Amino acid sequence: MHAAGPSGDPPCPRFAGLAAEFLGGRQLDLLAPIRFLAPGELPASSPARPDRRELAAALGAVNAGYGHPRAAERAARLADPATRVVVTGQQTGLFGGPLLALVKAAAVARWAAALEAADGQPTEAVFWMATEDHDFAEVASATVLGRSGPVELTLGEDRLPLVPVGTRRLGAEVQSLHERLTELATGEWSTAWLVRLADWWAPGAAFGEAFARTQIALLGDEAPLFLDSMLSELKRAEQPHLAALIERRAEWNAAVERREVELERRGFTPQVAPQPGASPLFLLRDGQRRRIEWPDKSHFALRGLPGSEPVAQLLAQLADDPTSVSPGALARPAIQDAVLGSSLVLLGPGELAYFAQASASYEILGLPAPAVALRPHALIVSARDRERLSKLGSSLGELLERPQQIERRLAERGGAGFVAPVRAAMQARIAELETPAVELDPTLARAFARTQGTVARALERFEARVRAAASRREGDGMARLRRLEALLRPGGVPQERRLAAAGFAARWGEAFGRCLAAGLDLDPTRYSVIDPDAPRAGEGGQPVAATATSAGGA
Repeated sequence: MHAAGPSGDPPCPRFAGLAAEFLGGRQLDLLAPIRFLAPGELPASSPARPDRRELAAALGAVNAGYGHPRAAERAARLADPATRVVVTGQQTGLFGGPLLALVKAAAVARWAAALEAADGQPTEAVFWMATEDHDFAEVASATVLGRSGPVELTLGEDRLPLVPVGTRRLGAEVQSLHERLTELATGEWSTAWLVRLADWWAPGAAFGEAFARTQIALLGDEAPLFLDSMLSELKRAEQPHLAALIERRAEWNAAVERREVELERRGFTPQVAPQPGASPLFLLRDGQRRRIEWPDKSHFALRGLPGSEPVAQLLAQLADDPTSVSPGALARPAIQDAVLGSSLVLLGPGELAYFAQASASYEILGLPAPAVALRPHALIVSARDRERLSKLGSSLGELLERPQQIERRLAERGGAGFVAPVRAAMQARIAELETPAVELDPTLARAFARTQGTVARALERFEARVRAAASRREGDGMARLRRLEALLRPGGVPQERRLAAAGFAARWGEAFGRCLAAGLDLDPTRYSVIDPDAPRAGEGGQPVAATATSAGGA
């Protein structure tokens, strides 16, 4: 992250690698034919739109079952060929996943509304749920903030490796996790939310449905349509595009290899590790999702299984059962946009980086490519949390970027300030020894450097012990600092990537999602700081709005 400005506003999110390059207007040709939207830009034009009527009808029915209050209306608009589509997606994490999933869902709906307001063209938002993914670790845990710090609630180890999340059902262990979440929850509005959460995430429930119900409950009328990537109507629409990737496998591998070589030539490591001879597709075999590989021109193999089979047999299986073949990370964007006719795709920085490789699929399939934009970022900070920070004499920016400075001030306040000036004076006096020593004998330069380093390290260790002792005396301040660190960067990870939205809803109720959506700034280079405590004037004392500060960096 960049340093905070003099106003004390939070710094901008950290961007590195290709995301930083694209934001700076550099290396954009690596995305071609995809166009990257800089902050404030809008898509220039919309690609040709496929026939979405069958898929839209299925989404209307499924989302009505999820509890979406506007499912029929949104599905009817999606079926209209005049409607533009904005899409984002995420894994279907336990209890609704980390905060960033809710941020993405709110942001894609906000983007759709903004585009429609800009030119009057009807625009719908779709959230792609990655239920075909078989990485259980991505969905099996949720972290919430307890009184003593972050608490991870986990379903445990993967007992069904390679099994897609969408075919799994929750076991009895989810009940104990909900009980633990209830123990950790605080706040007068949490009871009703926790009861509903327990109904959705109950033994026997499917990850996709429980995830969609959670997100829709939090966003209400403004929720996007949630698309399960294993939906049978979607798989039928995908079938011809998946077949084309199989038929043009040699072209696809060559195109991806060219992009990987160019990325490495420019000093970048491909986000998805190169896999020569592998396809971007998976096949379900005995319930397990296995990578398809090409051992020769006319056969395919499944990673981890012996032997090979004719490619013609794979194409026949796809035609007979489209649900058996699924796209991986480098094919999924093009397949998604082929069936939805996406105009804009909303991505996180890591996702954006792999689009430099995934762009090959648009070329091979002859598809019009969408524009892509970075998702926005949010920080949940209540008025009470700000008050605690103020008592430390600090700002959000300093806490996010330089918490050690706050700790040093607290230690000095606790009586550790006497060390720093003496340490500086001692180091200055030692430095005076270098010139006369080297003039006497140049070979003493190395001995001086070792002595200087030894003394410096000893003084650092001593000062650290003094600070620790002073910090214990300044116990209330240090406890406040640790609590705020756990909230904003739990375990050194950005809040939205680790803490579950369900934990915030347990504190503020379902209206938390509306607060987030209302306060979200779509500029990805600035944090939206959301205060769910302000105001609390709604019916029954529920919070009805949030205040947001679009926080710029230096």
